Amino acid sequence: MNGEISQPRFTCALGAQNTVLAIPRAIPVVHSGPGCSGVVHEFATSGYQGECYAGGNQVPSTNTDESNVVFGGEKKLRSEVEGALKVMKGDLFVLLSGCTAGIIGDNTASVAKSFAEQGLPVVGAETSGFKGTSYVGHEIVEKAIIDQFVGDVRPAVEKGLVNVFADVPAQNPFWRGDLAALKELIEKLGLKVNILFGTSSAGVSEWKNIPNAEFNLLVSPWVGLDVVEHLKKKYGTPYLHYPVLPVGGNESSRFLREVGKFAGLKKEFVESVIEREEKIFYDYFVGTADFFATLLINLPYELYVTGDSLSSIGITKFLEEEVGYVPKGVFVTDNPNQKNEGFVRRVFEAEFPEHKDTLVFEPDSEKIKFAIEPELKKSGRAVVFGSDWERAYTKKTGNIFLYSSAPINQQLILSKTYVGYQGGLRLMEDIYNTMFEGKTITGQTFQEKLGS
Repeated sequence: MNGEISQPRFTCALGAQNTVLAIPRAIPVVHSGPGCSGVVHEFATSGYQGECYAGGNQVPSTNTDESNVVFGGEKKLRSEVEGALKVMKGDLFVLLSGCTAGIIGDNTASVAKSFAEQGLPVVGAETSGFKGTSYVGHEIVEKAIIDQFVGDVRPAVEKGLVNVFADVPAQNPFWRGDLAALKELIEKLGLKVNILFGTSSAGVSEWKNIPNAEFNLLVSPWVGLDVVEHLKKKYGTPYLHYPVLPVGGNESSRFLREVGKFAGLKKEFVESVIEREEKIFYDYFVGTADFFATLLINLPYELYVTGDSLSSIGITKFLEEEVGYVPKGVFVTDNPNQKNEGFVRRVFEAEFPEHKDTLVFEPDSEKIKFAIEPELKKSGRAVVFGSDWERAYTKKTGNIFLYSSAPINQQLILSKTYVGYQGGLRLMEDIYNTMFEGKTITGQTFQEKLGS
């Protein structure tokens, strides 16, 4: 997308700093101008997620100046890496370039190679801001680690081992909880999971084990597709592309069936797992019958969702398919290129044929406001998922707001997730508890309000 973006939800490719920090005991070394690393970190604190290991102001940075632009900055980068290796305890060091380094031609991969040849765990990635968004930077770093750290090895395929690629760390504020829930869901099938990022990951040992997986699983409409294609070419590893985040009963069961089928598991076994999980889920779900019967006339039913394509489609599908909401606007903000945008649109239209016109690709939050706010003023019975950008005007119009995307400054997020069977139940709790807290339900029925 060309032109200015007001109130964006992503950073430049250097946002891959957060991808590195999401790998336990991995340390980014940033080769950029002063302030770049700090800006990326501030964005990552959405939901007050903290610094991660070696994050925040601990991130080594060359802070390149005018002399480095004129004479080159690779010497300074080497010195920075030498210092980091001496004083910081890490299992992997990833050198990241900013715009300045990219413009003058400094090569982080070349510098990293000189250390790797000494047996040191150092990787270089060209993540200059002008290469794209933080989603692009995320893929660049993943491929750099695979090529330079994992390397050209002969796979020793382990039956039942799965590499999972899904959320972009920090970009999705729920990434830690989402990845943990995905791992737990897949492990119900008896599979072993390399989740690669977050608290549920074993760290670099999982990355070293990537070539040995029986297959790769991509849970994302488009981010990570280049990576699993790359792994297929490099190690011959097949992959399952599942473009919808599994939220709630129907989608979680469908997810388990697809993964089980691809893994070659016995259908009877997979169905027994699903039957057990569905029994628990729908026992809780049916327990809401009195709630809906008592308050149905006052409950919200219109749905607006803003955020990245993975979480937006997943949340929308659960609420439309199982809870009965009517999608009025689904605004995808991760700015995919033309090819990926077409794929996301096909996924959405397949899932929501009756609501296909509600999908909008728009990274500009101000433009999203101009589209949603007038409709909210006429509603009073809408639920809006989004960021701080949507929070203010949603509450001002008397509708219900919940967080689903960055930036988030009014909520602490630790392990929160809407993934899986339990995630769907939590989503319902959050919606209706927020409704009570906001005093949306009164003695006046919705019909009375419309007639007043």
